[in-house]
Amino acid sequence: MRSSQGLLQLIGKVSYKRTILHNFKFINIAYNSQRRNYASEAETTAEIHKKVPTKVFNYTYDTYPHLKRNPNFKELSPSDIKFFQSILSSNEIIIDNGNNQDDLLPYNIDWMKKYRGKSRLVAKPKTTEQIAKLVKYCNENKLAIVPQGGNTGLVGGGVPLFDEIIISTNNLNKIRDFDHISGTLVCDAGCILEVLDNYLAERGYMVPLDLGAKGSCHIGGNVATNAGGLRLLRYGSLHGNVLGLEVVLPDGTILENLSTLRKDNTGYDLKQLFIGSEGTLGIITGVSILTPRRPKSVNVAVFCLNSFQNVQEAFNISKGELAEILSAFEFWDINALRMVKHHLFQGTNLPLEDKYPFYVLVETSGSNKEHNEEKLHNFMEILMTKGVVEDGVVAQDNTQIQNLWLMREGIPEAGSKSGSVYKYDLSIPLPVFYNIVEDMGNRLKDAGIFGKDKPVTDVFGYGHVGDGNIHLNIVAKSYSPEITKLIEPYVYEWTAKYKGSVSAEHGLGLMKADCIGYSKSQKMISIMKQIKQTIDPNGIMNPYKFIL
Repeated sequence: MRSSQGLLQLIGKVSYKRTILHNFKFINIAYNSQRRNYASEAETTAEIHKKVPTKVFNYTYDTYPHLKRNPNFKELSPSDIKFFQSILSSNEIIIDNGNNQDDLLPYNIDWMKKYRGKSRLVAKPKTTEQIAKLVKYCNENKLAIVPQGGNTGLVGGGVPLFDEIIISTNNLNKIRDFDHISGTLVCDAGCILEVLDNYLAERGYMVPLDLGAKGSCHIGGNVATNAGGLRLLRYGSLHGNVLGLEVVLPDGTILENLSTLRKDNTGYDLKQLFIGSEGTLGIITGVSILTPRRPKSVNVAVFCLNSFQNVQEAFNISKGELAEILSAFEFWDINALRMVKHHLFQGTNLPLEDKYPFYVLVETSGSNKEHNEEKLHNFMEILMTKGVVEDGVVAQDNTQIQNLWLMREGIPEAGSKSGSVYKYDLSIPLPVFYNIVEDMGNRLKDAGIFGKDKPVTDVFGYGHVGDGNIHLNIVAKSYSPEITKLIEPYVYEWTAKYKGSVSAEHGLGLMKADCIGYSKSQKMISIMKQIKQTIDPNGIMNPYKFIL
């Protein structure tokens, strides 16, 4: 086994005379002081947005005047409010009284501050039975509903477009059961992902899902959007890990299917309809999920590379050399790193220089520390021998592991601090994976809008190489129809040309509701619409979203 100093010398082409990791504790302090959206205390929707000035944001229907309210939906009346008050206590409901817009705003505006609705009523029930009564009433009276979890979505799927009633799962936050033998967890849909993971950590298990927004997002919202996250490479998607669901259907019926069985080959697997349905078929109120054992040994390294071809080579080598212990393979480009450094690490030194085109984070996890470290050492030796990487650093303890991950997880927050961000979550074949970032940058430069003192200030990419998911981000001084027209539909046409998907993990929401045709055939879309019509004939569940 090599020494820590040997590891540091091995991973760089030059022998390090400086202590690469000596600034980590300062990075941790500086980062967490600005990292409120992902804080471990798991902030509520209201806490995240309560400092947002109302006047800054236009209503979505004003920004996109072609979007029209469905005249079949009823407007909220005093009798409707009275019914909701008969079901909910005063602290479980927020009603527009003309003077409390600040209370309603956090639920009406999305995390990206791009979409703003005008809901006049937010319901925060504590039980599935309460939700069932509310949904049944709304269906009978044709009142449109938007189910809302932690409101951390990025495509406008969790906020109203017009005056839809918001049903929040904030108060559905109980852990119902955990089997320490099988690892099956049953919980309310409003449980915060990080809270669940901390609960499981005390019992030697973990949630098979990890997101940058884990301190705020709800497990029900994760399931409703089929969230992918940082470790899908190792643990797979929620379609495979979710064992059962409890769902309130549009007619108020409670579909109770909180199975903890891993094998059940009887009839259609109905839960799969609701995983990734984005609240358009019902409200998920309970989740049964299989959780893996928490690994005893975790190692993280970050490498610097000169080309995306090198990134692909490193990934290919990792699959062969790390194999069963490889749990994450993430990348970001130099523009993303510089943005993170500027907005989140001012006054501190990053453990890596921001002069290389690409950066890769590799995580391994397993049960045998010596075995895992030896495999990682062999992997790094091959990378160096073949000239695939130029520089790098290996975490030596858990604190350093967390801080290397923060370099990657901090990218979305740094982007939001840079300006108004156009986010595109794409699945693209690896050979052309990064080309979309370069092509989009060139397209915006050719149009004369990208550069210093231009409307667009940055274009960067990052994402999950392990599952072919890239996040294309375009930072502008403000959102504008002119910029949008240059980006869309070009980005979707480009993706379709290479047989990719216009939504890898964020979902369709409002942003991409009319874009599914780039990734699915008309026959498939027709069948989806038939399913929607069958389950939600009045169309009250999250209208204007997902599939138009």
